[in-house]
Amino acid sequence: MPAHTPRRKLPPVTTTLAPPAPQTQTPAAPAEDLGALARRHGLSVSGARPPLPAYVRQLWSRRDFITAFATARLTAQFSQARLGQVWQVMTPLLNAAVYYLIFGVLMNAKSGVPDYVPFLVTGIFVWTFTANTIQSGTRAISGNLGLVRALHFPRASLPISLALQQLQQLLFSLGVLVVLLACFGEFPAWSWLLAAPALFLQALFNTGVALVLARLAARTPDIGQLMPFVLRTWMYASGAMWSIQNLASSGRFPEAVVLALQCNPAAVYIDLMRFALIESFTASQLPPHVWALAAGWALLAFGGGFIWFWKAEETYGRG
Repeated sequence: MPAHTPRRKLPPVTTTLAPPAPQTQTPAAPAEDLGALARRHGLSVSGARPPLPAYVRQLWSRRDFITAFATARLTAQFSQARLGQVWQVMTPLLNAAVYYLIFGVLMNAKSGVPDYVPFLVTGIFVWTFTANTIQSGTRAISGNLGLVRALHFPRASLPISLALQQLQQLLFSLGVLVVLLACFGEFPAWSWLLAAPALFLQALFNTGVALVLARLAARTPDIGQLMPFVLRTWMYASGAMWSIQNLASSGRFPEAVVLALQCNPAAVYIDLMRFALIESFTASQLPPHVWALAAGWALLAFGGGFIWFWKAEETYGRG
C-alpha cells in the first residue's frame, strides 16, 4: 500500500476592502411656496375675508337675494297661525293694551302726558321695531348654519336681510298706527314727513346693533337667551310707556341721569316719531341737538357694527 502523504497547509489569504467612495448628495430643489403656487393657478382660500371695498361690492351684487330672503321670512313668519299676518299688527297692539293697563291705569303714568294713548302706542310700535331687529340679529348666523356652511356669500347678508324684514313689518304696521292716531284726534300734518328720516336713522342703528350681536351670538349662543332680559330693561329705560320729560321736571333724579335717559338711542328715535306724529308732543320735550344725536347713533352703530362683523367673516360657520 502506498504511504499516506500529509496535506500541505495553504497560507491564510487576507482580503483588504477598499474604503467606500464618498457619496456626494445633490441638494434638492427648494420647494415652491404653496401660497404662491395657489395664487399662480388662480386658487384662493375658501371663505377668506375679502377687502372691505370688495365686500361691500359683493353685498350690493346680492341685493336681490337680501330682499327676497327678507320677504320670504316675513311671509313665513306667521304662516302656521290661523290669523296669519294679522299678528304683525296684533302683537304691538296687545302689548300696548297691557302696558296701558299697568302703567297708564295702575301706575298712573298718563298723568301729565297729553294724548297718552297716541303717546303710548307710538312708543310701543317704535320700540318693537328696535327690539325685534336686535333679537333677530342674535339668530342671524346661528339660526342659518346650514345656509352658511353650504353656500359662499357675504355673511352680512343675513343680519341685514333680517333687519330689512323687521322694517317691512313696521311699514305694514304703520297703517294701523295711523288709524289709531286718527281715532284719538291725530290727523296727518306736514310734521308727519319727519317720520321718514327718523325711521331711516333708526333702521341704520338697529341694523348696526344686529350685526354686532350676530357676531357675538355666532360664537356664544347663550347671548340669545340673555337678550330678552336686556331688551326688557332697555325698554323700561327708554320712556316707551312713560315720559322722560316728566321725570326730569320732578327733580327726583340728578341731571346727569336724566340726560343719559334722554340720549339713550332708543329713546331718541321714539321721541322723534312722537314729535312727528303727535301734535301735543313739542320740541321742548326733545333732548338738545336731537337730530345730530340720532344721526350720530345711527352712523356709529351701523359703521362700527358693519366693520366689526366683517373682521370675523372667515370664522362664521366654522367649528
